[in-house]
Amino acid sequence: MARFDLSGKVALVAGASRGIGAAIAHAMAEQGAHVICASRRVEDCQKVADAIIKNGGEASAMTVHLGHMQNLEDAITAIEQAHGRLDILINNGATNVFYGPAHKCPESAYDKTMEVNVKGPYFLTAKAIPLMLKGGGGAVVNVSSIDGLNPGLLRTVYGMTKAAVINMTKGYAKEYGRKGIRVNALLPGFTDTKLASALKEMPGIEQYLETNLALPRMAQPEEMVGAVLLMVSDEGSYMTGECIVVDGGATI
Repeated sequence: MARFDLSGKVALVAGASRGIGAAIAHAMAEQGAHVICASRRVEDCQKVADAIIKNGGEASAMTVHLGHMQNLEDAITAIEQAHGRLDILINNGATNVFYGPAHKCPESAYDKTMEVNVKGPYFLTAKAIPLMLKGGGGAVVNVSSIDGLNPGLLRTVYGMTKAAVINMTKGYAKEYGRKGIRVNALLPGFTDTKLASALKEMPGIEQYLETNLALPRMAQPEEMVGAVLLMVSDEGSYMTGECIVVDGGATI
Protein backbone atom coordinates (compact mmCIF):
# COMPACT_ATOMS: atom_id res chain seq x y z
CA MET A 1 0.00 0.00 0.00
CA ALA A 2 3.05 2.29 -0.25
CA ARG A 3 1.50 4.02 -3.27
CA PHE A 4 -1.24 5.31 -0.96
CA ASP A 5 1.20 6.47 1.72
CA LEU A 6 -0.09 9.28 3.95
CA SER A 7 2.89 9.56 6.28
CA GLY A 8 3.23 13.02 7.79
CA LYS A 9 -0.31 14.03 6.82
CA VAL A 10 -2.86 15.39 9.27
CA ALA A 11 -6.43 14.31 8.54
CA LEU A 12 -9.71 15.45 10.08
CA VAL A 13 -12.61 13.03 9.81
CA ALA A 14 -15.96 14.62 10.68
CA GLY A 15 -18.41 11.89 11.57
CA ALA A 16 -15.76 9.41 12.67
CA SER A 17 -17.56 7.83 15.60
CA ARG A 18 -18.89 4.84 13.66
CA GLY A 19 -19.68 3.36 10.26
CA ILE A 20 -18.01 4.75 7.16
CA GLY A 21 -16.27 7.54 9.07
CA ALA A 22 -14.65 5.15 11.53
CA ALA A 23 -13.57 2.84 8.70
CA ILE A 24 -11.97 5.77 6.83
CA ALA A 25 -10.21 6.92 10.01
CA HIS A 26 -8.68 3.48 10.58
CA ALA A 27 -7.61 3.16 6.93
CA MET A 28 -5.87 6.53 6.79
CA ALA A 29 -4.09 5.85 10.08
CA GLU A 30 -2.86 2.54 8.66
CA GLN A 31 -1.33 4.56 5.81
CA GLY A 32 0.56 6.78 8.24
CA ALA A 33 -1.68 9.81 8.74
CA HIS A 34 -2.38 11.37 12.11
CA VAL A 35 -6.16 11.12 12.19
CA ILE A 36 -8.34 13.51 14.17
CA CYS A 37 -11.58 11.67 14.87
CA ALA A 38 -14.44 14.14 15.28
CA SER A 39 -18.17 14.19 15.83
CA ARG A 40 -20.75 15.70 18.12
CA ARG A 41 -20.03 13.03 20.75
CA VAL A 42 -16.30 13.19 21.43
CA GLU A 43 -16.42 10.19 23.77
CA ASP A 44 -17.45 7.94 20.86
CA CYS A 45 -14.64 9.35 18.74
CA GLN A 46 -12.16 8.77 21.54
CA LYS A 47 -12.98 5.06 21.36
CA VAL A 48 -12.11 5.06 17.65
CA ALA A 49 -8.92 7.02 18.31
CA ASP A 50 -7.95 4.63 21.12
CA ALA A 51 -8.44 1.65 18.80
CA ILE A 52 -6.24 3.28 16.16
CA ILE A 53 -3.50 3.93 18.72
CA LYS A 54 -3.77 0.36 20.00
CA ASN A 55 -3.17 -0.80 16.42
CA GLY A 56 -0.01 1.31 16.21
CA GLY A 57 -1.44 4.38 14.49
CA GLU A 58 -1.60 8.04 15.45
CA ALA A 59 -4.95 9.55 16.36
CA SER A 60 -6.76 12.01 18.58
CA ALA A 61 -10.37 13.00 19.18
CA MET A 62 -12.23 16.28 19.27
CA THR A 63 -15.75 17.68 19.20
CA VAL A 64 -17.06 18.92 15.87
CA HIS A 65 -20.72 19.89 15.86
CA LEU A 66 -21.77 20.53 12.27
CA GLY A 67 -24.68 22.66 13.40
CA HIS A 68 -22.57 25.14 15.38
CA MET A 69 -20.50 27.58 13.32
CA GLN A 70 -18.34 28.77 16.21
CA ASN A 71 -17.48 25.19 17.08
CA LEU A 72 -16.25 24.59 13.53
CA GLU A 73 -13.98 27.61 13.69
CA ASP A 74 -12.69 26.60 17.13
CA ALA A 75 -11.94 23.10 15.84
CA ILE A 76 -9.78 24.37 12.96
CA THR A 77 -7.98 26.78 15.31
CA ALA A 78 -7.25 23.90 17.70
CA ILE A 79 -5.87 21.78 14.84
CA GLU A 80 -3.58 24.61 13.75
CA GLN A 81 -2.30 25.10 17.28
CA ALA A 82 -1.71 21.38 17.81
CA HIS A 83 -0.38 20.36 14.40
CA GLY A 84 0.31 23.49 12.39
CA ARG A 85 -1.31 22.01 9.31
CA LEU A 86 -4.32 20.18 7.88
CA ASP A 87 -3.82 18.06 4.78
CA ILE A 88 -7.02 16.03 4.53
CA LEU A 89 -10.64 16.74 5.41
CA ILE A 90 -13.34 14.07 5.29
CA ASN A 91 -16.87 15.47 5.52
CA ASN A 92 -18.76 12.35 6.57
CA GLY A 93 -21.13 13.68 9.21
CA ALA A 94 -24.79 13.39 8.18
CA THR A 95 -28.28 12.84 9.46
CA ASN A 96 -31.69 11.81 8.18
CA VAL A 97 -34.11 13.20 10.72
CA PHE A 98 -37.33 12.36 8.88
CA TYR A 99 -38.18 9.14 7.07
CA GLY A 100 -41.61 9.24 5.48
CA PRO A 101 -43.87 10.97 2.92
CA ALA A 102 -42.40 14.25 1.67
CA HIS A 103 -45.54 16.28 2.37
CA LYS A 104 -45.43 15.27 6.03
CA CYS A 105 -41.86 16.38 6.70
CA PRO A 106 -41.87 18.91 9.57
CA GLU A 107 -40.05 22.18 9.00
CA SER A 108 -37.83 21.44 11.99
CA ALA A 109 -36.71 18.13 10.44
CA TYR A 110 -36.06 19.85 7.10
CA ASP A 111 -33.97 22.55 8.76
CA LYS A 112 -31.96 20.08 10.85
CA THR A 113 -31.17 17.85 7.86
CA MET A 114 -30.07 20.82 5.77
CA GLU A 115 -28.00 22.20 8.63
CA VAL A 116 -26.03 19.01 9.30
CA ASN A 117 -25.78 17.64 5.75
CA VAL A 118 -25.16 20.83 3.76
CA LYS A 119 -24.42 23.88 5.90
CA GLY A 120 -22.03 22.04 8.21
CA PRO A 121 -19.80 20.48 5.51
CA TYR A 122 -19.84 23.70 3.49
CA PHE A 123 -18.58 25.86 6.34
CA LEU A 124 -16.21 23.27 7.79
CA THR A 125 -14.56 23.14 4.36
CA ALA A 126 -14.56 26.93 4.14
CA LYS A 127 -12.85 27.24 7.52
CA ALA A 128 -10.35 24.46 6.73
CA ILE A 129 -9.19 25.92 3.41
CA PRO A 130 -6.98 28.73 4.82
CA LEU A 131 -5.08 26.21 6.95
CA MET A 132 -4.71 23.86 3.97
CA LEU A 133 -3.40 26.73 1.87
CA LYS A 134 -0.75 27.51 4.49
CA GLY A 135 0.52 23.97 4.04
CA GLY A 136 0.56 24.19 0.26
CA GLY A 137 -2.71 22.42 -0.48
CA GLY A 138 -4.77 19.43 0.56
CA ALA A 139 -7.55 17.03 -0.26
CA VAL A 140 -11.22 17.13 0.72
CA VAL A 141 -13.62 14.22 0.39
CA ASN A 142 -17.33 14.84 0.88
CA VAL A 143 -19.40 11.76 1.62
CA SER A 144 -22.57 12.16 -0.41
CA SER A 145 -24.86 9.29 -1.47
CA ILE A 146 -26.42 7.71 -4.52
CA ASP A 147 -29.58 9.40 -3.21
CA GLY A 148 -27.98 12.59 -4.50
CA LEU A 149 -28.30 11.17 -8.02
CA ASN A 150 -31.66 9.42 -7.74
CA PRO A 151 -33.90 10.31 -4.78
CA GLY A 152 -34.80 7.42 -2.53
CA LEU A 153 -38.36 6.59 -1.58
CA LEU A 154 -39.55 8.34 1.59
CA ARG A 155 -36.32 10.32 2.00
CA THR A 156 -36.73 13.27 -0.34
CA VAL A 157 -35.08 15.88 1.88
CA TYR A 158 -32.09 13.62 2.54
CA GLY A 159 -31.64 13.18 -1.21
CA MET A 160 -31.85 16.93 -1.73
CA THR A 161 -29.04 17.50 0.75
CA LYS A 162 -26.84 14.88 -0.89
CA ALA A 163 -27.44 16.41 -4.33
CA ALA A 164 -26.32 19.73 -2.85
CA VAL A 165 -23.14 18.08 -1.55
CA ILE A 166 -22.37 16.83 -5.06
CA ASN A 167 -22.70 20.33 -6.50
CA MET A 168 -20.75 21.79 -3.58
CA THR A 169 -17.95 19.32 -4.30
CA LYS A 170 -17.70 20.45 -7.92
CA GLY A 171 -17.89 24.12 -6.97
CA TYR A 172 -15.08 23.91 -4.43
CA ALA A 173 -13.01 21.79 -6.83
CA LYS A 174 -13.32 24.31 -9.63
CA GLU A 175 -12.44 27.24 -7.40
CA TYR A 176 -9.52 25.84 -5.40
CA GLY A 177 -7.80 23.40 -7.74
CA ARG A 178 -5.42 26.11 -8.93
CA LYS A 179 -4.43 26.64 -5.31
CA GLY A 180 -3.51 23.02 -4.69
CA ILE A 181 -6.69 21.80 -3.04
CA ARG A 182 -8.49 18.83 -4.58
CA VAL A 183 -12.13 18.18 -3.70
CA ASN A 184 -13.93 14.95 -4.53
CA ALA A 185 -16.94 13.02 -3.29
CA LEU A 186 -17.77 9.47 -2.32
CA LEU A 187 -21.28 8.28 -3.21
CA PRO A 188 -22.02 5.12 -1.22
CA GLY A 189 -24.92 2.85 -1.98
CA PHE A 190 -26.70 0.62 0.53
CA THR A 191 -24.15 0.37 3.35
CA ASP A 192 -24.60 -1.36 6.69
CA THR A 193 -24.54 1.68 8.98
CA LYS A 194 -26.75 3.13 11.69
CA LEU A 195 -27.97 5.78 9.24
CA ALA A 196 -29.25 3.01 6.95
CA SER A 197 -31.01 1.14 9.76
CA ALA A 198 -34.45 2.24 8.56
CA LEU A 199 -33.73 0.84 5.11
CA LYS A 200 -32.56 -2.47 6.56
CA GLU A 201 -35.91 -2.85 8.31
CA MET A 202 -38.04 -2.17 5.23
CA PRO A 203 -40.26 -5.12 4.23
CA GLY A 204 -38.88 -6.80 1.13
CA ILE A 205 -35.42 -5.20 1.35
CA GLU A 206 -33.67 -8.52 0.71
CA GLN A 207 -35.73 -9.04 -2.44
CA TYR A 208 -34.96 -5.48 -3.53
CA LEU A 209 -31.24 -6.04 -3.13
CA GLU A 210 -31.40 -9.31 -5.01
CA THR A 211 -33.37 -7.77 -7.86
CA ASN A 212 -31.73 -4.36 -8.26
CA LEU A 213 -28.06 -4.73 -7.34
CA ALA A 214 -25.39 -6.38 -9.46
CA LEU A 215 -23.75 -7.32 -6.15
CA PRO A 216 -26.94 -8.26 -4.27
CA ARG A 217 -26.09 -7.33 -0.70
CA MET A 218 -25.45 -4.33 1.51
CA ALA A 219 -21.88 -3.05 1.63
CA GLN A 220 -19.78 -2.99 4.76
CA PRO A 221 -18.27 0.37 5.76
CA GLU A 222 -14.76 -0.95 5.10
CA GLU A 223 -15.66 -1.39 1.43
CA MET A 224 -15.82 2.40 1.04
CA VAL A 225 -12.24 3.14 2.10
CA GLY A 226 -10.43 2.11 -1.09
CA ALA A 227 -12.02 4.90 -3.10
CA VAL A 228 -11.28 7.40 -0.33
CA LEU A 229 -7.61 6.42 -0.13
CA LEU A 230 -7.36 7.02 -3.85
CA MET A 231 -8.93 10.46 -3.54
CA VAL A 232 -6.78 11.68 -0.64
CA SER A 233 -3.41 10.20 -1.64
CA ASP A 234 -0.95 11.17 -4.36
CA GLU A 235 -2.39 8.34 -6.47
CA GLY A 236 -5.35 10.69 -7.05
CA SER A 237 -3.20 13.73 -7.75
CA TYR A 238 -4.97 14.54 -11.04
CA MET A 239 -8.46 13.86 -9.72
CA THR A 240 -10.74 16.65 -8.57
CA GLY A 241 -14.44 17.39 -8.83
CA GLU A 242 -15.15 13.67 -9.21
CA CYS A 243 -18.01 11.81 -7.56
CA ILE A 244 -17.08 8.15 -7.18
CA VAL A 245 -20.05 5.81 -6.88
CA VAL A 246 -19.52 2.70 -4.75
CA ASP A 247 -22.91 1.04 -4.75
CA GLY A 248 -22.70 -2.58 -5.86
CA GLY A 249 -24.33 -1.65 -9.14
CA ALA A 250 -27.48 -0.06 -7.68
CA THR A 251 -27.41 2.85 -10.14
CA ILE A 252 -26.76 0.77 -13.26
